[in-house]
Amino acid sequence: MVAGNPGGGAVPLAHVAIIMDGNRRWARARGMPPIYGHKQGAESVRRAVEGCCRLGVRYLTLYAFSSENWRRPLGEIGELMNLLRFYLQKEINALHANGVRVRIIGDRSRLDADIRNLIERAEAKTEANERLTLMVALSYGGRDELVQAAREVGREAVAGRLDPELIDEETFASFLYTRGVPDPDLLIRTSGEQRISNFLLWQLAYTEFVFLDIAWPEFSEQHLCDAIERYAARERRYGARSG
Repeated sequence: MVAGNPGGGAVPLAHVAIIMDGNRRWARARGMPPIYGHKQGAESVRRAVEGCCRLGVRYLTLYAFSSENWRRPLGEIGELMNLLRFYLQKEINALHANGVRVRIIGDRSRLDADIRNLIERAEAKTEANERLTLMVALSYGGRDELVQAAREVGREAVAGRLDPELIDEETFASFLYTRGVPDPDLLIRTSGEQRISNFLLWQLAYTEFVFLDIAWPEFSEQHLCDAIERYAARERRYGARSG
């Protein structure tokens, strides 16, 4: 799969993942509460989705709320959940009209029942769309995903439906939240931090990383294009020697 390159030619890229970092610091720097940064960050999500659609990227995965984020102040969590409700209700029709399929990955059991219902409705409404698959990691932790997958594999083996000797990487990957989706080609993280913070630990094994010294509310389609161009300039060897 290729994505259009604004500089000309084609970029062999199907899946972009983004750690959207810096909302709170961006808001604090402007004397505003955290929710102000989160609201502005939601506008950056729209720009990222529109940019991926225009560039021909087929999969976009956004790290929206980690399992560790549940430790934040209750007031901030409540504001974030209300923002999530708003966008699940107001944005789905626009995403659907633009051929975007929505998938939410993570531990839904910690979310309120009405949010779970909104998620199920959004996924059902957009299920047949093929222009872009937008995966939002919500209440997500990479280690937790691996533990949950290992438990499912174990249950299948104990039940006699899976021979442990036949378990390979492809089999194990079929038990992950991202089953059926190619691993990310490119990971972008904003705000200057250079770590993956428990995000897609299995899936990022051979992903190229680009770290940006901007806060997420400042992210634009041009930043996306620049990151893709940086990706295209790299040689991906997957452990093999270069020519």
